[in-house]
Amino acid sequence: MNETAHRQGQTTGHRIAGWRQRALAFALLLGAGLLAAGCSNMQEPPPLASTPQPPSFEDTLTPTQRKEHERLVASYGGAYNDPKLQGMIQETVTRLVAASERPDQKYRVTILNSPAINAFALPNGSIYVTRGLLALADDDAELASVLAHEMAHVIANHAAIREDQVKQAVLVSRVISDVVNDPDLGALALAKSRMSLASFSRAQELEADAIGVGISARAGFDPYGAERFLTTMGRQQALRSSSPMNRTTASTDAADFLATHPSTPERISIAMANAREYAAPDKPGERDTKQYLGAIDGLVYGDDPKEGFIRGRRFFHPKLGFTFTAPEGFALENTSQAVLGADASGAEALRLDAVRVTGDQSLAQYLSSGWIEGVEISSVESLVLNGFPAATAVARGEQWSFRMFAIRFGSDVYRLIFAARDLTPDLDRQFREAAETFRRVSIEEAEKVRPLRIRTVKVGLTDTPDTLAAKMDVPDRPLERFLILNGLEKGAKLKYGELVKIVSE
Repeated sequence: MNETAHRQGQTTGHRIAGWRQRALAFALLLGAGLLAAGCSNMQEPPPLASTPQPPSFEDTLTPTQRKEHERLVASYGGAYNDPKLQGMIQETVTRLVAASERPDQKYRVTILNSPAINAFALPNGSIYVTRGLLALADDDAELASVLAHEMAHVIANHAAIREDQVKQAVLVSRVISDVVNDPDLGALALAKSRMSLASFSRAQELEADAIGVGISARAGFDPYGAERFLTTMGRQQALRSSSPMNRTTASTDAADFLATHPSTPERISIAMANAREYAAPDKPGERDTKQYLGAIDGLVYGDDPKEGFIRGRRFFHPKLGFTFTAPEGFALENTSQAVLGADASGAEALRLDAVRVTGDQSLAQYLSSGWIEGVEISSVESLVLNGFPAATAVARGEQWSFRMFAIRFGSDVYRLIFAARDLTPDLDRQFREAAETFRRVSIEEAEKVRPLRIRTVKVGLTDTPDTLAAKMDVPDRPLERFLILNGLEKGAKLKYGELVKIVSE
């Protein structure tokens, strides 16, 4: 939950009056998926007339294109600044461009500060790749396959259709912000527009695959990188689909490469057939794992510090200064609009977000004000949670019942909403105990929390996938995540001295 979404969420409050019970349950489980260089007085001498300098990529962009670039980057959490990684990616692009059908086409790659697995290109040659995707790749050939695929969309003119989609996305966001004035709807609309930016037809995807494999092969990269990365994506998609959160939510933050570039067995087999046109499986091209893993060593993995951290059942936001722990058995997901949670059965869920409640309205009055239907007025009570004024109430509908808390934290009010198919007294007690974990964090405590990062380690003599997976700071299934992250199959044997990825602080 980032600070921008936190500020936007403050304005919703009573504006959502009139929601039907079913719509609230959907909104609770869905969650909203979104919410200059310095100048110098020193001047360089002008270049000699005989050696004119070609225009930079930035010089070729129109003001509108620059503005849309800024909008897109902001919607993915900003740009991720890593000069070493950026340099490696740019070198890869330079090689690919020289081997492409359009060596005159200029490209600029922006690393997006998002854990989503995504990459896309715009008609002007702007390529975007998330750090989540970079963490999933294992070598420079897999990276080249992704970049070449996106370049292929530009070369084949597929990306030209996005111009109208971008304009439509801007129009929608302006209507939402200027007329509707509901940030939740605005976030959902922008998230849907993000999905459309990365969507192509099946024929276009397969054409881009074929063109991309050819570009990678001619540039000297292993053409089988596309097949390997598609396989890894498929395994990652299966892992994500089996998690409690994705069985009970439709988080729009998941609108990523896995959804828009489906990794089907058919597509993988076609990618392999394309690769065989350029190289035999036993004589592939370049596949530099060492260089690639060295470039992504230290890459932030998962949640960004400015949006808070999830550690098991605990959510911790050092910048906003609070923490809370979900009930036993819950899995949490941190989106840009709210923190969502669900149990393994899908019969229980939670949502934490921020709203603005005017000073002349008590929290008990707010819970009774009609923003959710079915409130049992007799259940409304005022209380104090760890020194903070709060109120709680129960609301019941046909399919879901809710235990709601409104907690005033400084000038803000946080809504902690628990949902259950069957709100039993025991379950209600667990929800109350979880709400009581909401508290302020000290500066010292906040300074101790660090983001998770990709760490490149050498395999030791006694190391196995199990021992290295045990070192992973991940919420669940560490062995499965270790194998996917390193492109390894179950039962794989590690070689002494080889490099692998783990996730740790």
